[in-house]
Amino acid sequence: MTLLTTQDPIRLVQITDTHLYGNASGTLLKMNTQQSLEQVVKLLQANQPQLDFILATGDIAQDGSKDAYEYFLEKMQELDTPLTWVPGNHDNAQLMDSVSSESSVADTSVADKKVQINNWLIVFLNSSVAGQVHGRIDKNEYDFLNECLSVADSDASVDHCLLCLHHNPVKGNADWMRDIGLQDGDRFFETVGQYPKVKCVVYGHVHQELDFDHRGIRCICTPSTCIQFKPDVAHFTLDETKPGYRSMELFSNGEIKTEVHRIASDLSADMDSTGY
Repeated sequence: MTLLTTQDPIRLVQITDTHLYGNASGTLLKMNTQQSLEQVVKLLQANQPQLDFILATGDIAQDGSKDAYEYFLEKMQELDTPLTWVPGNHDNAQLMDSVSSESSVADTSVADKKVQINNWLIVFLNSSVAGQVHGRIDKNEYDFLNECLSVADSDASVDHCLLCLHHNPVKGNADWMRDIGLQDGDRFFETVGQYPKVKCVVYGHVHQELDFDHRGIRCICTPSTCIQFKPDVAHFTLDETKPGYRSMELFSNGEIKTEVHRIASDLSADMDSTGY
């Protein structure tokens, strides 16, 4: 477990769904994902000059290539901030583990699944299912989650817990998203609902800005650094909102303040696409 001490509030950013390719010319629905990430990183550097941690919540790569993961970590090195990533449905989880063993960001392991910063415990979960778009948390991950939260409940140094995963644990707000989220979402909330220190769940996958309460737990989703998905539609539709990231402040009293930041420049995407 990584242990960090910093000021109050703790300053985090969430970066998600970068969908990178190993080739610099790689595009997702005609948007160059390396270029879009570069613009997001520049915006982040301008807006958040002082950071404590980066949450990278999956779909790091679109093609599951080593070059894509190494490029992502290279860009993160520019931020000189500790980072943990989790795999998404487009990722190669085993390859991410391999790359993680060879890499660090700001002298910390990018594969560390448990991080305590001040009186906050952050737990990272693998919700990916090989070869599937939907997510599920397997027995080993539930055992890990229960162990982390049980220990936290009796640990006087931990007052609040934040959980990170890729898949949306609450059904998506578009009809076509109905079956692509966390298939065991009810079980997930039944599990974490047993632990009163859990304050928030942070995720990606649906390429949207969301912030709501579900069963007494705050749920936060962040826009992709590339294409965005339109809410409240029947069929797959891209949104015209810009790529971005989310900043978060975690206060010692359990309060969370957060804001989404989007790039200003135009990046083209295939707005007529019916899927990818």
